[in-house]
Amino acid sequence: MKTNVLPLVLVLAWPGCGGGGGADSPIELRFGHVGAPGSLFAVTAEEFARRANERLGDRAKVIVFGSSQLGGDDVMLQKLKLGTVDLVLPSTIMSSIVEAFGLFEMPYLLTDREHMRRVEEEVFWPDLHPLAVARGYEVLAIWENGFRHVTNNVRPITDPEDLHGIKLRTPRGIWRVKMFQALGANPTPMPLSEVFVALQTGSMDGQENPLAQIVAARLHEVQSFLSLTGHVYTPAYVTVGTERWAKLPEDVRTILRDTAREMQEFAYATAERMDPELLEDLRNAGIVINEPDQDAFVTASSAVYDEFAASVANGGELIDRVLALATR
Repeated sequence: MKTNVLPLVLVLAWPGCGGGGGADSPIELRFGHVGAPGSLFAVTAEEFARRANERLGDRAKVIVFGSSQLGGDDVMLQKLKLGTVDLVLPSTIMSSIVEAFGLFEMPYLLTDREHMRRVEEEVFWPDLHPLAVARGYEVLAIWENGFRHVTNNVRPITDPEDLHGIKLRTPRGIWRVKMFQALGANPTPMPLSEVFVALQTGSMDGQENPLAQIVAARLHEVQSFLSLTGHVYTPAYVTVGTERWAKLPEDVRTILRDTAREMQEFAYATAERMDPELLEDLRNAGIVINEPDQDAFVTASSAVYDEFAASVANGGELIDRVLALATR
């Protein structure tokens, strides 16, 4: 897989809105994400920058920084508030910022990308997005992180019992931790940039991620087993800080928002193409792959739904609405 380690750049000449020395200096709009070169995050962010650059012409340059160069998701979200980063592509961590975003951490809730499209239109934009804005974050578009699977160095995971006692890295997000606690694992939140070494040294037995992140971060090189649990589908959110965003010219905001929305189809199509290709690459690399008993995982993780419904405002209603959209 061809990768590009050099940042793509898109610069905006707008006084008072970013890096640059004087009032007439061009500004760098910095777009940070945690994905490694070749990941779905990287491919989508780079294509976004290319398209936006064409439309902005000489008015702008945006720099895309992958591989956690600007920090982990938590650090970059703080930098959005400070105005030192302009765009970020968080995923699971948003459930720690806005508790209702934990909806997308419910196991086996989203069935496919068509289901996600309906949920985005009928639940995310009218109900969840205003909650993010109230916390100082504007979501420009929803892209994809993907369907998540478990890797580890202990044994194949065929049913929830096989997770018992496994030290499992998760991203920062309370509901992913609760899910794997319910399944008997020992989950530990950790930035993606630290996972390879944690697996290599044995401080973690395993982790869970979409295939694109597993391969791009070379996690399969330090793991023996891949279990295709598909336990959660995680969106990714093209996110800006509301104060910083409001300082940009309206026409620039329009171009960036429209381009970001347009990129959803690219993200979905790229993910659909990459998943089978990456699975074959992983087989060829020698990792042992198995298909777990998904029904057993659905049953074992049902308590997480109950807790979300009880502890999050309108949580039960949100779950019911998403489930109803699965069969439309």
